[in-house]
Amino acid sequence: MKALLDQIDGVVWGPITLWLIGLTGLYLMVGLRFMPLRRIGFAVRQTILSIRNGGGEGDVSAFESLMTALAATIGTGNVAGVAGAIGVGGPGAVFWMWLIALVGMATKYAESLLAVHHRELDELGEHVGGPMYVIRNGLGRGWGWLAVLFALFGTLAGFGIGNGVQAHELAKALNISLGIPPLATGIVFAAITFAVIIGGIERIGRVASAVVPFMAVIYVGGAATILLSHLAEIPAALSLILHDAFSAQALAGGALGVMIQKGIARGVFSNEAGLGTAPIAQAAAKPGDPVLQGSVAMLGTFIDTIIVCTMTALVIVTSGAWLPMEGADPLTGVALTMAAFDWGLPGGAWLVTFGTVFFTATTILGWGYYSERCLEFLVGVKGIKPFRLVWVAVVVIGSVASFDLVWTVADILNGLMAIPNLISLLLLSGTVFQLTRQYNFNAARPRE
Repeated sequence: MKALLDQIDGVVWGPITLWLIGLTGLYLMVGLRFMPLRRIGFAVRQTILSIRNGGGEGDVSAFESLMTALAATIGTGNVAGVAGAIGVGGPGAVFWMWLIALVGMATKYAESLLAVHHRELDELGEHVGGPMYVIRNGLGRGWGWLAVLFALFGTLAGFGIGNGVQAHELAKALNISLGIPPLATGIVFAAITFAVIIGGIERIGRVASAVVPFMAVIYVGGAATILLSHLAEIPAALSLILHDAFSAQALAGGALGVMIQKGIARGVFSNEAGLGTAPIAQAAAKPGDPVLQGSVAMLGTFIDTIIVCTMTALVIVTSGAWLPMEGADPLTGVALTMAAFDWGLPGGAWLVTFGTVFFTATTILGWGYYSERCLEFLVGVKGIKPFRLVWVAVVVIGSVASFDLVWTVADILNGLMAIPNLISLLLLSGTVFQLTRQYNFNAARPRE
């Protein structure tokens, strides 16, 4: 079974998908005249303003929608995913994570803009949106099959990338640090998950807006403390990352493709740019301004990969923990990150455990909302309650599942989700460019 899944994974994340993700982001960035990079300040201001002013049509504020999206993105991709990319592809994989994140800002902006522009009200009076609605309302009913595919992949992907993987890494971290049995961890967090998701996007948004900033500051602060105490070693680490990304050795050994594949795959796994998931949360946001919300959404990619993933990567590379030790199995995943943090900070492994607990718990919440909305698109609101029960059960199952199997399934579903979303982005890119060029960023509203 594992060999077959590996073969499928290799096809899904083969050259076609990698080129589609990268070139779509680059095309959007150029078509937007590098607006995502030029308007970071605007996005930050609007996010802060939304905390005080939550008016407009929508279910949550722009800040809460961003925190919900970050709750889903800042997870094991930042802790275990970065370590996995370095462990398999070497330090050079970090460069490709950076590159896909920078162009991914344009992708995240475009898909979130379209999600707000084409959102609907469901039977419960709640705002719903995302690629499935963008495809149906933007491309027309003739493209309904593509919308169904995305919703199907999104529903299933959540159980892997957003639930099973997260629960597995959470249980593993607590088992290593505290000796807590994985099953016990799964049961406790399943109960917590149910208590939050039963309240829908409003409760998830409130929890995310309280927890995400706190956990990010603690984790990044710990990483920064380590790096500040080893400032002299950072230039060498950066040089190694850049050199390894284009090394002749990698080219000659055929490892360059593996490095790029792992860097891009883990980058997308971490920040979700191109997957079409974050726009599902953005579609519920006030004030319902497509360009403004797209601008806020793109901050998620910057924060997730350029800041959080980079801090993790630099700690791992400077520590040397990624290098195989003679006579010992190489460290991978969260175990590698824990070893690196323990090297640079007394009790560093506890900090990673703390980060993993909060990151994974909030990711499960955010992805629960994503998959729920995808299922609602397929079967209507009647599917919401049964879905929540199954979602909670998978938290328990994921805590005791095989690491390799879970990661492989997550990668496959990740790639399958991306393809319908990227196709719709390319076909509707004209709308993205037009709405952006008509926008008065100084007034933060469309020109009359």
